[in-house]
Amino acid sequence: HVGQVVNMSIREAFEWCETVPESLSAQKNEIARAILKEIRERLGFLNNVGLEYLTLSRNAGTLSGGESQRIRLASQIGSGLTGVLYVLDEPSIGLHQRDNGRLLTTLKNLRDQGNTVIVVEHDEEAIREADYVFDIGPGAGVHGGQVVSHGKPEVVAADENSVTGQYLSGQREIAVPGERRPGNGKAIKVVNATGNNLQGVTAEFPLGRFVCVTGVSGGGKSTLTIET
Repeated sequence: HVGQVVNMSIREAFEWCETVPESLSAQKNEIARAILKEIRERLGFLNNVGLEYLTLSRNAGTLSGGESQRIRLASQIGSGLTGVLYVLDEPSIGLHQRDNGRLLTTLKNLRDQGNTVIVVEHDEEAIREADYVFDIGPGAGVHGGQVVSHGKPEVVAADENSVTGQYLSGQREIAVPGERRPGNGKAIKVVNATGNNLQGVTAEFPLGRFVCVTGVSGGGKSTLTIET
């Protein structure tokens, strides 16, 4: 029944839809064919943007920023519209590199459908994957507001006047500290944290240090650090 289906993950529901025709009579298959095709396509779009682990009953308010964004993009791919201009402001925010690759694939799929996709981005991978790049600067605030460089990524990377290009070419890089702070010896301990995708997680955060919590989108990072 419906309750069982909505408790399935997107991947499980997609696979289940593939088997439904086998259990229906010829007459019922005739009725269900178009409906099942639409459902499979929509589930397929969600599957293809890396959301196969979500259950259909999941409350939208509990989704991470990356998950919500990919759902919106999947719905746009499913719309089949062409000749549309999409403008996205930093779509890679909050995404793990694995998920960032899936996001870029989704954006290129939108482009390949005959659309134009413009993104405001700082992400290096997104810049390198773009067909054309505008570098705005040279500084921030009153020191910016100019097009410093534009063209294919390799053109911007070769432009000495572009700070972005200098990072793309490797002339500049983010310095990695040679030593790590030892901290103050104290810690905050979260015990048996449960919620959304967390399943009884225990974590100890050292104090007086710069601590990074990372992982793929939807892994439970925000739930662990903010909601527990």
